[in-house]
Amino acid sequence: MIGMTLALILTMSTSPFASESVTIVHFNDLDRMSEKEGRGGVARLASLIKNERANHQHVLVTFGGDTISPSLMSGLDEGAHMIDLLNQLNLTAMVMGNHEYDFGPDVARQRIREAQFPILGANNINPQGKVIQGVLPSIIVDVGTFKVGIMGLTTVGTTIKSSPGNIRFDDVVEAAKREAKNLRDENSADLVIALAHTDVEEDARLLSSGLVDMVLSGDDHVLKAEFNGDVLFAESGEQAEYVTIVDLTMDRIEENNSSMVEWSAEYRIVDSAKFEPDPTIETLVNRYEARLEEELNVALGITKTAMDTRRATVRGREAAFGNLVSDALREATEADLAATNGGGIRAARQYEPGTVLTRRDIVSELPFGNSTVVLEISGQDFVDVLENGLSEIEKGSGRFLQISGARVKFDPTLTSGQRVIDVSIDGQPIDLDKTYSFATNDFIANGGDGYDMLVNKPRIVDENAAVLMTLQVFDYIKTRQEISPKVEGRLQVAP
Repeated sequence: MIGMTLALILTMSTSPFASESVTIVHFNDLDRMSEKEGRGGVARLASLIKNERANHQHVLVTFGGDTISPSLMSGLDEGAHMIDLLNQLNLTAMVMGNHEYDFGPDVARQRIREAQFPILGANNINPQGKVIQGVLPSIIVDVGTFKVGIMGLTTVGTTIKSSPGNIRFDDVVEAAKREAKNLRDENSADLVIALAHTDVEEDARLLSSGLVDMVLSGDDHVLKAEFNGDVLFAESGEQAEYVTIVDLTMDRIEENNSSMVEWSAEYRIVDSAKFEPDPTIETLVNRYEARLEEELNVALGITKTAMDTRRATVRGREAAFGNLVSDALREATEADLAATNGGGIRAARQYEPGTVLTRRDIVSELPFGNSTVVLEISGQDFVDVLENGLSEIEKGSGRFLQISGARVKFDPTLTSGQRVIDVSIDGQPIDLDKTYSFATNDFIANGGDGYDMLVNKPRIVDENAAVLMTLQVFDYIKTRQEISPKVEGRLQVAP
């Protein structure tokens, strides 16, 4: 347990005539079913929850959303395995996250139907102006004689980050205003919690709104708990590696022939590594992992052309497989441009025409689990990116780029930083002042391999909303059944 405790003690003018304690176990952004390096995953989370339930009478378990995507297994069953696993935990409530819409609204509705726990989303609105089918705007939980109201709020950015179709997302504060009134005035809630899959700016607005007593958040993958004088805030990182636990005491005070509720709270941030995996849940996880191994052998399609992923090829010149990957990224994100680093292509194989490509082939070629981020960059930024990719070509550096959406002429004999001779997009010279959308892997977007120029560029799709590259390549091949990637002059050495 991390030594981090906050106590809010409210002075009470009289002794309470009713008092109850409740423990809230909060986690968020859990799409990885298995532990990693002895931490996180559903089986360890289950043991942690079981421990809290054994030691406290009233325990609520809240999940801050993002689960049916973007894991490798989700690319095979559209997140059904995660709902099955979560069904074993007896959750009090989950909020819809942006990744719940990654496979479209129909799949989202199917996963909602499969859930055996309440899923909340007060601002997830269908074309008829109602909260989407199967989702509740809020719930009331009875804790002794007290009522705890929990509303669900989903980031408005879901419209850009994911694929919600005709579902809209009302402003989170406006939705919170409606739902807080409903909970307090019509349902007599003594405490109101926003279970919110919301970004940093939306979190801040909820905290300052005065509408809720607590914000239990997700989306930003931060490990943070604090009290700003009015509202308790908690977000628990990701993958249940650490879990925030809030211990509340609620007191009903009678004064001047009326009653009021006062509350105090302490929080704990707990390391899941301290708990052994729950054996029942671990067995189920292992079953899914075994199925994943089998599913990786499934064929995606046939390549009608040869492909070479050997080191010298992908790190020194245009490669057919590199074109396949970058084309898949650009198509999946509808970006103007796309690129991936040759150093991220690792199987070092030669594929003959007619080779049947399996999921395992793609995972072997792209083993790092990278996700696809989409940035806004200028034409000049793209030239700078290309220069960095070419800066160590003579060393066979992994930063060398495989690209989509542009044609580049370069001279590797020139001074590093001055090797790009010409760039064209859609047959026209690049506009250095124009803004382009650029899809690339999260490693490059975060400055890896010397791409520091991208770190502060605006994110259209950031790493928290990104989809695994492997899944995008899966889909690209599967939808075509036959592919014919080839070297076609995207990267040309100037004569």
